[in-house]
Amino acid sequence: MINSKAVPDLKELKAFANHLHSLGKGWQAEYTPEIDKKPVDSAMTFTPADFWIGESRIWFFSLMWEHGKDKDPVEFLDDRGIVK
Repeated sequence: MINSKAVPDLKELKAFANHLHSLGKGWQAEYTPEIDKKPVDSAMTFTPADFWIGESRIWFFSLMWEHGKDKDPVEFLDDRGIVK
């Protein structure tokens, strides 16, 4: 079971989606769970879980649990498209 605190409030989620829709903008995002299958052309013994959001060269963030699901994920941030 999933802790109810981990599930977003639907009113807030709908408001956020409507806001992005009104702007005609948004971010792609995806989560893929770990599978017990060796990736093609890889020394890894399993395919790690991963999460990503954003667009390369603009703003992109990813997590990959390449050391196993019970270890901290490896983080990657590409924010070179952000003016500071």
